[in-house]
Amino acid sequence: MREEKKRARHEAITQAAYSLLAAKGYSGTSMLGIAKAAQASNETLYRWYGDKRGLFETMVRDNSDHIKTMLEQAIEEQDDPAEALCRIAPILLAMLLGERAVLLNRVAAADPTGELGAAIAVGGRNVVKPLIEVLMTNIGKKQKASEEELAGWFFSLLIGDLQIRRVIGVYPVPSKAQIEERSQMALQAFFKLLEEN
Repeated sequence: MREEKKRARHEAITQAAYSLLAAKGYSGTSMLGIAKAAQASNETLYRWYGDKRGLFETMVRDNSDHIKTMLEQAIEEQDDPAEALCRIAPILLAMLLGERAVLLNRVAAADPTGELGAAIAVGGRNVVKPLIEVLMTNIGKKQKASEEELAGWFFSLLIGDLQIRRVIGVYPVPSKAQIEERSQMALQAFFKLLEEN
């Protein structure tokens, strides 16, 4: 299968999976149901993803891939870390508060085994946070705080409780202007903290 066709088929499958997860939850969604909704064969789903959890893990990775790529590029090209954070913050926040990330977190929160939450940590935060910490290496050269602490400040100021409020349905999808405003406020507070330490 040509790569372009495979990507299109993968997107159709994941879109069908998101729709079914939203309507039926994780336990009510089957690989066969996803295959039918995506007009794909059940065999294709099992060959590509292994099982339903494998598909879920792929969806988590897909959701964080753009941010991962941006961070890796900024590190590889040795971009100014402050400028890289300013560029990445609104995109990261929009992704974390977007419909896909919120749905994945809702599904994980309803999983009594904790396996889906672990999949989100492994494919999301555990991929992005270490890359943010690499950027913090250059930002924090004069700081007493470690790269891990600096990354923690950044995440706390940028995201706060917004994602959990989205997950429980008490905070609407923010507009692009709201994302930009929150990102600027978080970055201003973060850089002020750096000056004071």
